[in-house]
Amino acid sequence: MFNDTSSLKSHLATRRSGKARDMVAPGPDAAELRAIIELALRTPDHGKLAPWRIVTIADDQRDAFARLLKDAWIAENPGAAGLDLSALDQFAHQAPTLLVLISAPVPASKIPVWEQELSAGAVGMNLLHAAHAHGFVGSWLTGWAAYNPTIAQAFGAGNSARIAGFFFFGTPRGPLSERPRPEYDDIVTPWVI
Repeated sequence: MFNDTSSLKSHLATRRSGKARDMVAPGPDAAELRAIIELALRTPDHGKLAPWRIVTIADDQRDAFARLLKDAWIAENPGAAGLDLSALDQFAHQAPTLLVLISAPVPASKIPVWEQELSAGAVGMNLLHAAHAHGFVGSWLTGWAAYNPTIAQAFGAGNSARIAGFFFFGTPRGPLSERPRPEYDDIVTPWVI
């Protein structure tokens, strides 16, 4: 994928999340999406547990996903019935490609659950890097839907498994602007005894 270390450094220096609502076609086709996911699975995984799953939401399932979001929102907020819930439709239909990453720790393992959850986070970051390497922009979103038990159950999460995020992929509508990044000296400190 990278011919030299400068290409890899350039890739890492230019990866940027885009707004899912601003993504347009094309998104990854089936072969590209498979390649993106396969790259993402090359992640640290203490104990080789694969404590994560990825669920794809096909285009013809976006309406069903929107209905799920609306039903869960109304169940959580009974006064919302009859209100304008178009933002939930927009969430379900934005960007050409949508995945759901499930963190699914193996509780009976000797590997601490926290390490398994970190591994799921690494899969998420690898999804974004792999999409960028394939020429797409990605966005990792959570929000109330990631924490709603009805939505979690619909994606096979529950008990110790939970939604780590919704991943949107596509082409940016326009140039992506850089956002402020933490300053090195504000984050990194030497250990002093």
